[in-house]
Amino acid sequence: MIAADLIQYLTVFVLAILLGFEVISKVPATLHTPLMSGTNSIHGIVLVGAIGVAAIADNPLSYLIAFVAMAFAGANVVGGYVVTDRMLQMFRRRPVPATDKFAK
Repeated sequence: MIAADLIQYLTVFVLAILLGFEVISKVPATLHTPLMSGTNSIHGIVLVGAIGVAAIADNPLSYLIAFVAMAFAGANVVGGYVVTDRMLQMFRRRPVPATDKFAK
């Protein structure tokens, strides 16, 4: 019974990876920033879910899995915001250098 459930969960996981790769590879470059913002919110939900799993963990393996899930989700949230911020900086106007009026 457990092996059949594991096979089913792994199948769904692999299909989700393939579907996600197909969807992301078709996104034009102009939509990457909004997509990253949406991804950050999804990873925030994953982080809350991992915290919920940690709250009901009752053995060391469950604690370890919950910790790894929280670490990966936290890294994705922080990394996503860093990437989004860097992408948004590309669209900001650069300050015009001041010219010296008295220079010849």
